[in-house]
Amino acid sequence: MKEQNFIRFMDSIISEQKAGNFLGTAHIYQASLNAFGAFTGSKNILFRQMTPALLKRFEHYLRLRGNSWNTVSTYMRALRAVYNRAVDRQLAPYSPRLFKPVYTGTQADVKRSLKAEEMGLLLQMNHTAQHPEVICRAHKMFVLMFLLRGLPFVDLAYLQKRDLKGNILTYHRHKTGRQLTVTIPSEAMEIILEYMDTDPDSPYLFPILSKKQKSHINYQEYQYALRAFNYQLIQLAHLLGISKNLSSYTARHTWATLAYHLEIHPGIISEAMGHSSIKVTETYLKPFNIKKLDETNAHIISFAKEAYTGLIL
Repeated sequence: MKEQNFIRFMDSIISEQKAGNFLGTAHIYQASLNAFGAFTGSKNILFRQMTPALLKRFEHYLRLRGNSWNTVSTYMRALRAVYNRAVDRQLAPYSPRLFKPVYTGTQADVKRSLKAEEMGLLLQMNHTAQHPEVICRAHKMFVLMFLLRGLPFVDLAYLQKRDLKGNILTYHRHKTGRQLTVTIPSEAMEIILEYMDTDPDSPYLFPILSKKQKSHINYQEYQYALRAFNYQLIQLAHLLGISKNLSSYTARHTWATLAYHLEIHPGIISEAMGHSSIKVTETYLKPFNIKKLDETNAHIISFAKEAYTGLIL
């Protein structure tokens, strides 16, 4: 087998993803490759040099530069996916435990969700003339995402007018392709009617994207809109005195968290949010499961102590 260069191969895979309009994947692969290239300081990394020890050092490098565990996992899973493609094409040796020592899981971020009273404030908030229009719009879009069962921003951006039939919204998750149907609450319909795209030539429900087909420009528009939206949400949080930084993910995490606190079964939450599997939902809820177990343990200990005290008395 001829010696193959991992970084050059990853470059070629990124080009393939772009050509196939898998721009989100290409973006993640490129960020992962940039980080790995900065770590190695070389573009001449052969497949045989990809060892568990090297990847462990890369993990340590990412943590030292301040990357979260979820970012570490994203980069490692991207490298693993590309390496597996090389194995499939018989360009790299099969190494079943290559990525075993490094973190490739997902950690739930409890800080992403709002308390019920904070979400209630956002649902009831009325704007004044002193509030900038862009902040008012960001607030309404955030509320809409929550009302539509934690709709992700990417799905909001790609919603089409044809997806809306009366008060029923039927769309496909951008990430998984899974079809979801939502009966639109009256409060959500008011927001949709206020901000929907009135251009008859645009297929999109909201004026976020301009291109009718997936393209590099289309993806750039989405990335710009996402950054602007997150910045506006941070300003909204400051305006309301909310200590947490709001982001496009907050509405989704808050919906899942509040559903859990209402003791809705994780399977129903998973179905409502269009997760690819219940394991994804369990990742969202894992910190709360642990908290509930700790509360249960404390309750049992207290019960045992009280029972013993009763015997003595």
